[in-house]
Order: sequence, then C-alpha cells, then structure tokens
Amino acid sequence: QVQLVESGGGLVQPGGSLRLSCVASGRIFSIAAMGWYRQAPGKQREAVAGIASGGVTNYADSVKGRFTISRDNAKNTVYLQMNSLKPEDTAVYYCNVFGKRVSNDDPPFISWGQGTQVTVSS
Repeated sequence: QVQLVESGGGLVQPGGSLRLSCVASGRIFSIAAMGWYRQAPGKQREAVAGIASGGVTNYADSVKGRFTISRDNAKNTVYLQMNSLKPEDTAVYYCNVFGKRVSNDDPPFISWGQGTQVTVSS
C-alpha cells in the first residue's frame, strides 16, 4: 500500500500564494509520474499539473504561468507552488502518484491523497 499525505492548503486572498506538498510513503520501487488534480464544488475533478520522473512538466491552460510543479525524488515528494491565486482556483486539491511497488516487472500502481482544501477569497 502506498500512502500519500498532502499539506499546505488554506485560505488566501486573491493574488496570494500557497505551496502544496505531497509525500508518498510505503513500499515504493519507482515513481514514474506525480501530479495534482483539483475538484471544485459541483464540478468534475480536473488535472492541474503533472511531472514525469525525468522532470518533464505539463499544466492546465488555466494555471500556466501561475503554478509550478516540482518534485524531490529522494523524498518521494511533489510540490505545487501556486502564485497569483484567483477565486476560481478554490477547490480541493488532490495529489496523484503513478509507479511501481517492488520491481519494474510489477503492474503499476496509482494512488491518491486525501485532498487539501484551497480557498481563495477576500
């Protein structure tokens, strides 16, 4: 079992910044990709940003230029730096990890965090 623990959410004013963190623990052989998703009330969960093991990143158009995803492979941790936050960024943010538990011959696993609330409001 792989556990993900997110932190860093909270209440921030428009234009402010937050940094989310997600630590993966448990039996992990390798992590191919890590990412962040979000779900606002009444809306479907959407991808926000992702980062592959080699460092290649991708972002939703709505956050490009404002959010930055990074990872620390030694700590199995992924970060999301969120700047210039807008009220429409308000959502529960979820961490997602895709990898292998024991060896490259194993089937891949996908794990999700419990979510952390981000509220952007004055």
